Amino acid sequence: MEERPQREHKILLLNREHLKVSGVEDVDSFDSEEFLLNTDYGYLNIRGQNLHIKNLNVSQGEVEITGLIKDISYLNDGYSTERAKGFFGRLFK
Repeated sequence: MEERPQREHKILLLNREHLKVSGVEDVDSFDSEEFLLNTDYGYLNIRGQNLHIKNLNVSQGEVEITGLIKDISYLNDGYSTERAKGFFGRLFK
């Protein structure tokens, strides 16, 4: 069993228009309809409309996104990102 990361991971969604995420390692990709965040607990996919980064502080692991949030989902089920990296490696070959 893998150890959990030390940093706390939180997701706060206000009125489906303002999303705050902590425990973010990196923003892998983004556009106005989709964000892919690499978090301490796996890849987090955010989909919606007119999405924009309001605040990004990678050193503190925090991201704020505004726009209409339609879907939030993890792309892997564990704390390791290796399976997700393998998935994206196959997807973008």
